[in-house]
Amino acid sequence: MPHKVIFDTDPGVDDAMALCYALAHPDIDILGITTTFGNVTVDQAAINALYLCQLAGRSITVTRGAEKPLVKQAEPPPDFIHGADGLGNLPDRAPSRGQLDPRTSAQFIVDMARKYPGEITLVAVGPLGNLAEALRLAPELPSLVREVVLMGGAVLESGNVSPVAEANIWNDPHAADEVFTAGWPLTMVGLDVTHQVILPLTLFENLARHHQHPATDTLCNAVRFYSNFYSQHDPVVGQITGCYGHDVLAFVVLTHPELFKLQTGRVRVAVDGLAQGQTMMQRKAVSYPQHGWHEDIPHTQVCMSVDAPACLAEVEHTLMRDWLS
Repeated sequence: MPHKVIFDTDPGVDDAMALCYALAHPDIDILGITTTFGNVTVDQAAINALYLCQLAGRSITVTRGAEKPLVKQAEPPPDFIHGADGLGNLPDRAPSRGQLDPRTSAQFIVDMARKYPGEITLVAVGPLGNLAEALRLAPELPSLVREVVLMGGAVLESGNVSPVAEANIWNDPHAADEVFTAGWPLTMVGLDVTHQVILPLTLFENLARHHQHPATDTLCNAVRFYSNFYSQHDPVVGQITGCYGHDVLAFVVLTHPELFKLQTGRVRVAVDGLAQGQTMMQRKAVSYPQHGWHEDIPHTQVCMSVDAPACLAEVEHTLMRDWLS
């Protein structure tokens, strides 16, 4: 049976890659897209989600969610990475026909979890305010969802917004800590693996030629902008002219978990100071005197390594499928 998924996202170029992969994969059934601030404002995120679904010929519920962090001051969207519109500054857009669902993203998550108890996977690839708010609306939510897979954080790998912090977690560290300690089955897909998988721009150029479709043309345009940033700022990526896949790996974990090696342990988030946004993992089975690491804190599965060539091949194979109308 296909995985029933709610996709929590802030599209964003790598979010668009992830959405296309999910739409193309026969084992993924997206029940709804919940949007948040992050790579763009939440309003732009909702516009982009509706637009990408329209291009792909899919009718999927889209909601507007968190517009700012729970506690910390909001940071400006990184338009130098994703473009001012989040999709690499598209030269033009077709008129948008989609309408947002009137519910908040958090309410939609709760409603769907109650409708399909034990069946839904939350795939979250942005700041985690929508999940935190859903937990406040329904404290029983961890018992209603099948699992949570999130793209965010780093354990051994250096951060991408500070020496220790990854952007999604840093954007709303208080929400992230609530999500990591909520008690649901949780898999973290962080920079430890996403920095091992570099997607070449040629993959998306070939994809656009193969499908000859507005959806893949749009994706290729967005990835070209995104890969230009990474190729200029990361010498490893620059060697092949490409970009990190980041968010798409959250779906690859769902469809091909055998490509990843995971370690289990408690994860907490530093909510302030120089280490704000750091995901700290208890990697040894020892007792610590510091408050916050007690036995009641649940464990998280953390992706620590990945078969990068196989992952790249899986992304390409799936996107090349006949999935566009």
